[in-house]
Amino acid sequence: MTETQLEVNGREYAIPGQPVVVICIDGCADEYLSVSMAAERMPRTLEMSRQGYRGMVRGALPSFTNVNNAAIVTGMPPKITGICGNFFLNPETGEEVMMNAPEFLRCETILTAAAKAGRKVAFITAKDKLRTVLGDGVVPLGGIAFSSEKVDEAKLETHGVEDAEGIIGKPRPEIYSGEASVYVLEAGAALVAQGKADFLYLSLTDFMQHKHAPEDEASLDFYQALDDQIGRLLDLGCVVGITADHGMNAKNTEEGAPNVIYVESLLKEKFGEGVRVICPITDPYVVHHGALGALVMVHLQEPSQTAAIQAFLMEQEGITEVYDRAMAARKLELAEDRIGDLTVLCGRHFVVGRTPADHDLSVLQGGLRSHGGRYEEMVPMLLSRPLNARYHGLASGDPRNFDIFDFTCNGG
Repeated sequence: MTETQLEVNGREYAIPGQPVVVICIDGCADEYLSVSMAAERMPRTLEMSRQGYRGMVRGALPSFTNVNNAAIVTGMPPKITGICGNFFLNPETGEEVMMNAPEFLRCETILTAAAKAGRKVAFITAKDKLRTVLGDGVVPLGGIAFSSEKVDEAKLETHGVEDAEGIIGKPRPEIYSGEASVYVLEAGAALVAQGKADFLYLSLTDFMQHKHAPEDEASLDFYQALDDQIGRLLDLGCVVGITADHGMNAKNTEEGAPNVIYVESLLKEKFGEGVRVICPITDPYVVHHGALGALVMVHLQEPSQTAAIQAFLMEQEGITEVYDRAMAARKLELAEDRIGDLTVLCGRHFVVGRTPADHDLSVLQGGLRSHGGRYEEMVPMLLSRPLNARYHGLASGDPRNFDIFDFTCNGG
């Protein structure tokens, strides 16, 4: 029997009778939607927002993919999920590792709770790294979880579905493409149409936003393709909620080169060798960003240097915020045992890195667009139903992107 009420991590969700679809448009700063709608490339999304709701919400910091997707599917900030970056220094082993295994997640997902309640759950993502960290519990409960990146590898016992390409009617797309994201929405629509899923989380990839500004023709074509699939989901009777994991900004000098502050190089020159910088944006998709984002973690061998290094960093052009471990955990809502001695954020048009040798800038064709800091924190939220009085009030306060399931399920 399918339940209509869920309680997950202390939050309650009233599940609508229709299929529920939450979409995370990776890297979707609000201007992408505004420009595409103004250019008449997203008529269905524009209509949806006029009939339902469109506003802005605050994401989780660091404004990275794993951090925010984990927050969205649990309804919780990073201090609860334990996911504070794509990549971190494991204090138990001293090794730098990808945070892409299910054991790193410290709380239940809304997806597994919905599957336990009898909903036909599907978690489809462009990047396979998200499937492995967030989709692990769905398949044993009868759900479906696969990525467009490795859709051809989907198997019943590990992904909840055989021949996913056949269900969608298209072969695997190239991960470094806009098609990798469109494919996720096509897959979701196919699963709903075929009665295989009625509670879906669809998470895209930000390759296009890393490579193209909102007004570029390639961006307009891409968002038009997304709009076509959003329209399909609406026509299937789905209750649709849309948000983003983070925004995106150009990070280049006036000459067009990546505007990088190499934090480890600066600190070793000033303070010696007892410094180790971790770039939490690091993931397998280096063509996106070259492992350069707007936030890094600094680990120190000698804690007595913390105050001096913090003061030195705040004097550097482009550095905007530097917090010690306790303050970063408190102000940025992070898990204290999974961050550095210092957390460093930079300005809108800067990125922070490790050393020149640690970043291959040759992969960044046409300049750098990236994210991770305060200036990519605000993202859009769109809902296919108008908000009720209670949620209209909540929307005027400080809503978060990880409230999207709450607003989608409870707000109409």
